[in-house]
Amino acid sequence: MATIESLQKQYRDLDRRIETKTEVVIDRDCLLAFDYEYSGQDTEVVIDMNEFTAVCPWTGLPDFGSMVIKYMPDRQCIELKSLKYYLLSYTGVGIVQEHAANRILNDLVAVCQPVRMTVTLDYNVRGGLHTAVTANYEKE
Repeated sequence: MATIESLQKQYRDLDRRIETKTEVVIDRDCLLAFDYEYSGQDTEVVIDMNEFTAVCPWTGLPDFGSMVIKYMPDRQCIELKSLKYYLLSYTGVGIVQEHAANRILNDLVAVCQPVRMTVTLDYNVRGGLHTAVTANYEKE
């Protein structure tokens, strides 16, 4: 029969670092855009994904959440299959939520140059804490 002391030691031994990927594996080159024929119209595109995942850069433990991308296209729209591959490239990447939201915003703005864009990354509750990060862009 295990004693409290032996269980505490076994529990402490569970603390280990899980290997994570670095941000260099994020595949922004797969992102594609296509010509938008209605430039100048007040059109909002909303894309949501409830399967976003990355990992904590310090522990390697997985983070899961949903993402909403809203944007007003100017001359280009984001091609959705390429977006899915891009977002899947975050799997296993050690990145904090605040950086992931801004990195995604910057990469998407670079590929389609929208009038405005918002990326909201809403992580599932972990350790009793819920967080949502929103990053915004507006063309000058």
